[in-house]
Amino acid sequence: MQLYSTKNPHQEVDFAHAVFHSLPADNGLYMPRHIPLLPEKIRSALPDLSFPEVSVEVAKALLGNSLEEPVLRRIIEQTISFPAPLRPLDAQSRVLELFHGPSMAFKDFGARFMSRVMAHYLQQQEEHLHILVATSGDTGGAVALGFYDIPRISVTILYPSGKVSPVQEKQLTTLGKNISAIEVQGTFDDCQQLVKQAFLDPELNQTLHLSSANSINIARLIPQTFYYFHAFGQLRKAGDQRPVVISVPSGNFGNLTAGLIAWKMGLPVHRFVAATNINDEVPQYLNSGIFTPRPSAHTLSNAMDVGNPSNFARMLDLFGSDVGRMAEILAGYAVTDEDTRQAIHEVAARHRYLMCPHTAVAYLGLTRYLADHPSEDLTGIFLSTAHPCKFPEVYGEEEKRLLVYPPQVARLEDEPKNTLRMEVSFDRLREVLLARETH
Repeated sequence: MQLYSTKNPHQEVDFAHAVFHSLPADNGLYMPRHIPLLPEKIRSALPDLSFPEVSVEVAKALLGNSLEEPVLRRIIEQTISFPAPLRPLDAQSRVLELFHGPSMAFKDFGARFMSRVMAHYLQQQEEHLHILVATSGDTGGAVALGFYDIPRISVTILYPSGKVSPVQEKQLTTLGKNISAIEVQGTFDDCQQLVKQAFLDPELNQTLHLSSANSINIARLIPQTFYYFHAFGQLRKAGDQRPVVISVPSGNFGNLTAGLIAWKMGLPVHRFVAATNINDEVPQYLNSGIFTPRPSAHTLSNAMDVGNPSNFARMLDLFGSDVGRMAEILAGYAVTDEDTRQAIHEVAARHRYLMCPHTAVAYLGLTRYLADHPSEDLTGIFLSTAHPCKFPEVYGEEEKRLLVYPPQVARLEDEPKNTLRMEVSFDRLREVLLARETH
């Protein structure tokens, strides 16, 4: 697998380089030189393949000879160790549940895959790595649990103070060992900018061997393509042959970018829906052709509170910066917190199904798309990206009766928070990272 920077398509690197050097020196993002079609015989067999089997085939097609097949199969076995069921909600809508992993969020797939790929390469090279990552919510917990106690890897997670849920904060601040957390007195955008500055600092990179586990790292996106194919297989296995619309709750747009890569590989999606909260830069772009990043606004769907999504550069690259081409496959809808609360309440009352706020945004994006296209006979899938137990403060008394706490949450309840509070200062972050490296 060869990759290039979105800012310099003429310079190529291999997969191992892109995994360990998340950002190219020109501050672009790595993209595959070639996105292959998944062989027709595999696409036809999707209804009969297990989730791990689908994942191996998609990974083999994308990665080529970057990993030997026995190694890849072992990594997939360790990554896809929990289900991603497609559940019917009503006659036209299905929900793809991606929260059955250890951190109860879809990002478990990417974090577990990446940690094991990195561990494989590090074992060969006998080197140590420092993961530096910013989180607006679920990334932190997934990275912390995905990389916990992985040999030769240290992890530092930056998160915005007061802007992640209590369960999310517990997941990334209570593990210890090779996992450290920094509570930044600012927004997710501030955290992300600090991380980007660190990756562009030569001394930090040389001393710490920095890498990222955000969706800026291509190794995060690859396993996220797996469940799009698996969802389609489940749908066809259930006998539903209608054209498919997939609604993706979107913040930094890594999840949607993975879906678009799956589409480029031959997944027959009729349309994608970019469903956002009021941080609606991409829906605005799809309507106007103008992209205007701005400071993020805090919402109930906090993991999507991103004012300048990194992966938008990859989306532009996929479509040659042509908004018309992008709009042919992608529709955008933005919703308010009031809309989100109302959707949670209505779905809980009508279907006895409890959605997290991010899932509710995806549900609303799908229902609005279907309402705008009443003459088309479609099946809609919306992605459920986090377990509702991570957001108990969002629900009223009726919804709370549907709330079930899995064992992962009970373990966290009495664990003490261990974090360093810090103002938005790159000099201070640099000092903290270098001090940790010397101890």
